[in-house]
This record gives sequence, structure tokens and C-alpha cells, in this order.
Amino acid sequence: MKIMAGNSNLPLARDIAAYLEMPLTDAAVRRFADEEIFVEIHENVRGEDVFVIQSTSGPANDNLMELLICMDALKRASAKRITAVVPYFGYARQDRKPGPRTPISAKLVANLITTAGADRVLSVDLHAGQIQGFFDIPTDNLYAAPVMAADIQARFPLENLMVVSPDVGGVVRARALSKRLNNVPLAIVDKRRERAGESEVMNIIGDVAGHFCVLHDDIVDSAGTLCNAAAALMQAGATGVVAYVSHGVLSGGAVARVEGSALTELVVTDSIIAPEAAKGAKKLRFLTIAPLLGEAIRRIADESSVSSLFD
Repeated sequence: MKIMAGNSNLPLARDIAAYLEMPLTDAAVRRFADEEIFVEIHENVRGEDVFVIQSTSGPANDNLMELLICMDALKRASAKRITAVVPYFGYARQDRKPGPRTPISAKLVANLITTAGADRVLSVDLHAGQIQGFFDIPTDNLYAAPVMAADIQARFPLENLMVVSPDVGGVVRARALSKRLNNVPLAIVDKRRERAGESEVMNIIGDVAGHFCVLHDDIVDSAGTLCNAAAALMQAGATGVVAYVSHGVLSGGAVARVEGSALTELVVTDSIIAPEAAKGAKKLRFLTIAPLLGEAIRRIADESSVSSLFD
């Protein structure tokens, strides 16, 4: 097999290649003067099982086009099988029609990836499980929960620990983490916005008083929901709050918002390369998912079980 990387997250791609003890494929992924993307593969890939590592994080459109063009180049170079390894799947939050005359962009992106030549897709913590059904090719959705659970167990005593979902939609995800932490108690933050432009009203479902709370979510973008939830939990009597999130989009003033919040720490994976604002941030920490992705890639190449990674 061969490992090829786009430019969206080269450090993660290098770490995955190091885990697999193999070099990245020699390729040039660059821009013309007018910002058009050009890909040139400098080694033979005919008949190879190729894994293209590319998160479609911001700038989402550029990184998505890089992924599509890389796969087209591989397809035209007669690669036997192409797997799109997309640690962070952009446009995932547009997975349904929230109102009339709106797109389902996640389905459109799935169609583009398939048409570009992908035979398989590998991602981490898709925003919604039904996105797997948007693809007509095999799709593996990995979970960062085992990596997070191991880190939580190494750093915090489980006696007074409580896992908290920052909204009702994330309950299944939070319950899965709770199960990995010896079934610690679970609470839910019920987030309601009374009217547009007004701050959210936070109601806590569950007794968090005297507990150290672990907020768990899949994406942190502006960090507003996490910071508001942390404040509500502290007000309800929690002894402390940390947040574990799979994908650190961290747009705009998110890092500054976290630094000034009630959160003790925000822990995110390296599925998205750290923004410039994250350098020097005291409350931000990164966990690597390179071994998780590397092992999944090895198992796909060997035609062995991927789901047994999470048993």
C-alpha cells in the first residue's frame, strides 16, 4: 500500500506514516498563480492500495478540492483501490434540510468524493451517523472515545466523575464515553434559545453538584455552547469542568473564549491542524489520533476487522 497526503494536515499524515513505518508517497500538491490546484505524483502507483489523508477543514473548499484532485490523479494513474482518509469531514453539519429551499451539503460532498474515484472512505466521529448512508461505497467511521477515555482515566479519579452532553443531540456519544469510563453518571445540558439574538437558557438534566464534569462533543467551532455549558455546570455545583472534543475547528475568537471561560481545560484531537491562535493557549491540549488511524489503515489494507478496534 501507499500513503499520500494533501496539505490540510501534514503533521498528522507524517505521524500516521511513522506509525505504519513507511514513507509518504512522493507527490507535489501545489497552486498555480491563479490558485488553481495542481497535483503530480512522482512515483508509480499502478495496482497499489492508496490511502489519501486529507481533512476537509478550513479553508474547506480548498482542502476538499485538493482531496478530489488527488484521487482523480491516482485513478488516472491506475491505482488499484483509493481510500479517502478524512479525519474531519467538512460540511457534515449540513446533513438535513433545517428549512425550505436549503441544501443537504454533506450528501453533495459524499457524491463528489465517490465520483472523484474513492473506493472507500475512512473518517473519525462523523457529526451524524446517517452520513455513512450518504455514500454508496464502504465507509468506516472511527471513534476517538477510546483515546479520550484512556487520557481521562490517566488524569482524573473516576469516583466523582460525571460525563455531560452539551446538548440533547449528543447524548448517544456521551453515553458511549461514560460506558468506557466504568459507567460513570451522565448528565445533559438542555440548551434553549427563547428568541433569535438572545442568550441561551441552560437547564441541567441530572444532579451535577459535587461532581467533576467532563463535557463531551464531536465539534467545537466558536466554543460558545461549551463555555456557556461550563458556566451553567459550575453554577449548578460542579467542582470543575473539562471538555473533550473530537474536532477542534476553533474559528474566530474561540480560543480566547475558552481561555476566559469556566473550563479548566479543552482537549481536542489533532484531526484538524491547530490554528495560529492556539499557540501558547494555556487551556488547550491536543491528543493524537495517528495510532488509531494508522491501525485502521493497516487493517483495511490487510482485509481484517476494523470494528474490533473498539471492542
